Amino acid sequence: MRYAFDTPQFGPYANPKLLAELARDAEDAGWDAFFIWDHIQVGWSDPVADPWIALAAMAIATKRIMLGPLVTPLFRRNPWKLARETVTLDHLSDGRLVLGVGLGTDVFTEISAFDGPLDDKLRAAMLEEGLAVLLGLWSGEKFSFDGKHYKVRETQFLPVSVRKPRIPIWVAGSWPHKPPFRRAARFDGVVPVSTDIEKSLAPDDVRTIVAFIKSQRTSDAPFDVVHSGETPGDNKEQDSAIVAPYAEAGATWWLEGILPWKTPLEKVRARIRKGPPRV
Repeated sequence: MRYAFDTPQFGPYANPKLLAELARDAEDAGWDAFFIWDHIQVGWSDPVADPWIALAAMAIATKRIMLGPLVTPLFRRNPWKLARETVTLDHLSDGRLVLGVGLGTDVFTEISAFDGPLDDKLRAAMLEEGLAVLLGLWSGEKFSFDGKHYKVRETQFLPVSVRKPRIPIWVAGSWPHKPPFRRAARFDGVVPVSTDIEKSLAPDDVRTIVAFIKSQRTSDAPFDVVHSGETPGDNKEQDSAIVAPYAEAGATWWLEGILPWKTPLEKVRARIRKGPPRV
């Protein structure tokens, strides 16, 4: 199992310099990755940082850890712009980028505030087309696309990514809704979440998800299962006891995710510096 830290990019985390410092702290403390949220706004008066500029600062501040957004709602980012951003960041980080994608929700009113598509099926269709465009542009070959939501006249995007065969894609989904997990099975990883943002999935949920993904996979390539939870960091045996059931259930990543409205920044910084809860 590998270990990552995860923070928002709003509120006290809206400063890209701070996120770069936290990412460097995480690298020094032995974490394997540092991920940030991707929101355009929140439903209250808070500063919000652009995740891609923040990730660029984090990439420059670190040398080893993996980085990326968990997750980018693809419907609000033109896939050709995202293709440029991701490959540029992949080169800047020497191949350390992971792209998390999902439908997005209106929990922070960031869809309705801009008259975006509130229908889940519509955003799912845009996600499918967006991923197809992204993969085509990442290929480095001549590419065109004629979809309902996106159209690309023949073009060619260079350079290709440093990471081979391409930048990994992890797909998020709310369990037990099955369509996102079928989609995830076609890519490189899954980020399962509960329908309640403050409630963690149980090890049995992860075990069921792993079995479902295996039933949908057509490739034997490595596949990541990311579980988000919290550990105190004060007692390695206690931390291991929390994490071990998820590793046994098939999770390959432990994502230390602390909700900003529950834990102040200084406690988060202290938790990062204590290092990962290794099993």
